[in-house]
Amino acid sequence: MDKQEQLVRTAFRLFYSRGIHAVGVNLVLAESGIAKKTLYHHFPSKEHLVEATIRYRDGSYRAWLRSRLDRVSVGKPALLELFDALDDWFHGRVAELEPFHGCFFINASAEFGDHNSAIHRACAEHKAGITALIRTQVDALPLPEGRKEEVTRLVVLLKEGAISVAHVQGNLEAAAEARERVNSILPG
Repeated sequence: MDKQEQLVRTAFRLFYSRGIHAVGVNLVLAESGIAKKTLYHHFPSKEHLVEATIRYRDGSYRAWLRSRLDRVSVGKPALLELFDALDDWFHGRVAELEPFHGCFFINASAEFGDHNSAIHRACAEHKAGITALIRTQVDALPLPEGRKEEVTRLVVLLKEGAISVAHVQGNLEAAAEARERVNSILPG
């Protein structure tokens, strides 16, 4: 692992577990064992480091989720697997993801509320990418074209709601509960 990747991974772990504004650059340096000069060689500011952690998490999260969905058939099985994957994440059964501390993208966008900031835009891009991944599965369902957008939005809302309920309310069964709802409304 090169120093830039080490900085990003260390910063992500700290930002995700403690909050972005709660973690200073000096802590990232101390935890990573990398010199300040090296940090600023790769990232001119903390915001650039934050954006890099968002891109890092986006890539690792999407890769993990795609691998889970690829285990099963497209359509309803994959949409149900989405919630099984979330359930595994909530319960700490996913080695490739950090222990569950809510949605990093929601957390980061809350700390950087300006919709025009690069950080907020990167979070929105992640959410759009996950929505597109879900839409691909919905497109495989035997639904009229007009209903596919509605079902996509519903599945996305249930996914986002499950993550929020698990994190904010501590209900780690939220993904299983959302899965039951999805199973009952989808054809097949």
